[in-house]
Amino acid sequence: MQVRLEKSWQNQLATQFDAPYFKELTDFVRQEYQQFTCFPPAKDIFNALDSTSFSDTRVVILGQDPYHGEGQAHGLSFSVAEGVSHPPSLINIFKELEVDTGKPYPKSGVLTPWAKQGVLLLNATLSVRAGQAGSHQKKGWEQFTDAIIASLSDNKTGVVFMLWGNYAKKKGKHIDRSKHLVLETGHPSPLSANRGLWFGNKHFSKANAYLKQQGGTQIDW
Repeated sequence: MQVRLEKSWQNQLATQFDAPYFKELTDFVRQEYQQFTCFPPAKDIFNALDSTSFSDTRVVILGQDPYHGEGQAHGLSFSVAEGVSHPPSLINIFKELEVDTGKPYPKSGVLTPWAKQGVLLLNATLSVRAGQAGSHQKKGWEQFTDAIIASLSDNKTGVVFMLWGNYAKKKGKHIDRSKHLVLETGHPSPLSANRGLWFGNKHFSKANAYLKQQGGTQIDW
């Protein structure tokens, strides 16, 4: 597996690459990509870290698995490749964004512009077998992404962590809430949103208010 990381992440996570679990994870992922169709494309597995450096990270949006449909995932949580129809969760994200900030519903589902502004779009698991949600869970990815969250929490201040759904909330145990803002709500999936657990959370405006309070630049969502 090609570890393609921006230099500041390479430095932060160097000990992970030498750990026994990461060797086992690498072997597993390599075999999966050789034997099955998996997503995102291998070159995009670390796209979230490559698109948003450790030093630039100001907001973290934590997803669970990459999308497991053809052509959807490209390594950024909740984002889809250009020209791909918006999945239900992304539709609900954009609907909440529109109500919260007044920004018109976007045509493109590519969230790279967010990443370029310091929004780390991180999935807890960075790969998945086609059509099989959760198929690469409990193979080591969770330990790796826990290390990413802990590194941000320990070595930075004033980061906004958006934890959507119970799975993401559990990852919040690695965050020092005395020096970061943690925003929690239901998952944007229709199941959660239709139960009243997503809409009205105002996470986008709350994040910008906090960033402004910290003396930083707000995100152009």
